[in-house]
Amino acid sequence: MKYLVDTHAHTIASTHAYSTVHDYIAVAKEKGMRLFAITDHGPDMADAPHFWHFVNLRVLPRIVDGVGILRGIEANIKNDAGEIDYFGDYLQELDIVLAGFHEPVFPPSDKQTHTKALINTIESGNVDIITHPGNPAYPIDIKAVAAAAARCHVALEINNSSFEMSRKGSEANCVAIAKAVRDAGGLLVMGSDSHVAFSLGEFSQALAIIEEAEFPKERLLNRSPEALLEFLSKRGHKTLDDFAEL
Repeated sequence: MKYLVDTHAHTIASTHAYSTVHDYIAVAKEKGMRLFAITDHGPDMADAPHFWHFVNLRVLPRIVDGVGILRGIEANIKNDAGEIDYFGDYLQELDIVLAGFHEPVFPPSDKQTHTKALINTIESGNVDIITHPGNPAYPIDIKAVAAAAARCHVALEINNSSFEMSRKGSEANCVAIAKAVRDAGGLLVMGSDSHVAFSLGEFSQALAIIEEAEFPKERLLNRSPEALLEFLSKRGHKTLDDFAEL
């Protein structure tokens, strides 16, 4: 099965990434991708785009050359209360909201603190997907986080970049996360976490984790644009009818 939906990609608006929106569209078209999300880092990150970048994502067309583009953010979890660096009505204007731990904003602490922060983020209702929860720098109570995510209809990400470029040592945690989400009845999504367009839609190692965990593919949001858009609609995002022709 080919997975033609990617929920996690960074552009040159995050200056440690190297591709434009146009670059991503070209690669997506070449690879036969049907839907991807632009999710630059939230404004509390040192080299993130300004707050206005996310407000102005409304200028992006919904579909270009048959490829759908979701307007999103990878927000930063700021504290153990689960606050993120994007807020209020502005969140409602985005199609998809990711959030995760990043060292410059939330320095690693201890398992109890990390778990509290993730559960509060999940329960806030502001975030659709938790990014790279298997990061070994941030140990968590995996079963508790998986249960909260399933209860709140929030997806946990298996981040392909974690096995190739960053967050090395994530494999065992990610297998445990996939199994815990499987058993809790929750949802997973694969994210390339692309920082250059060439890696858009690359999920080989994330998929190996999911297969090792025997995670049911019908609860994997990348399985189709319809699956992801239905999830986001249930999460309260209002503008997704624009993608009907996908």
